[in-house]
Amino acid sequence: MKLKILSLLVLFFIIFALDCAETEAYSLSLRYQPMREFPSLNQKFGSTVGIAPFKDERQEKSYIGVHFPVRGLTTHFESNPSPLEKALQESLSNALSRSGMKVVSIANWDGTPESLKNIDTDSILMIEIKKFWTEGRASLFGTTIKTTVQLVIHLGVKHEGKVFTKNAAIEKEMTVPRSTPERVEAIINEILTDIFDAYFSSPY
Repeated sequence: MKLKILSLLVLFFIIFALDCAETEAYSLSLRYQPMREFPSLNQKFGSTVGIAPFKDERQEKSYIGVHFPVRGLTTHFESNPSPLEKALQESLSNALSRSGMKVVSIANWDGTPESLKNIDTDSILMIEIKKFWTEGRASLFGTTIKTTVQLVIHLGVKHEGKVFTKNAAIEKEMTVPRSTPERVEAIINEILTDIFDAYFSSPY
């Protein structure tokens, strides 16, 4: 009986070790770096903007992507910082601060126009993450990388008494000779720049 239990334990640890060896994870630094200036941003947002907690509504929240090699370990990608909503929130807050705005963290916001009169900032921003995934598949001829990002951006503007909602989505697919975490990171950050540059050019 003891021998049977010992054999089962050994089998369990072998399966566990093999499972762990099948994948590895890399952290990707997510940064929104504006490629243009937005002269009307202060007029649209006001001088102070509140950042409400972002919401990750994806089914898979542990990772932001995966790479399947021809042979070897499957690679998963995580956001840095983690979780993803924190990474996007920090990146966007830093970008707005660099533009000259005062950024304030808001503990909670229900997204309604009626709530705007109770906030202490000129505007308030919140983002729902609908899709955020990059997938690379290697072959003998290169690696095809498909990246999809979909965000729903809610902006409450106090002097307007309104909440403006925009859906921002980009999907890019490209084939490269060789995929690396640095290349995947650059692709994602380029998409973030495209999304937020377009948004801040015309938030409503």
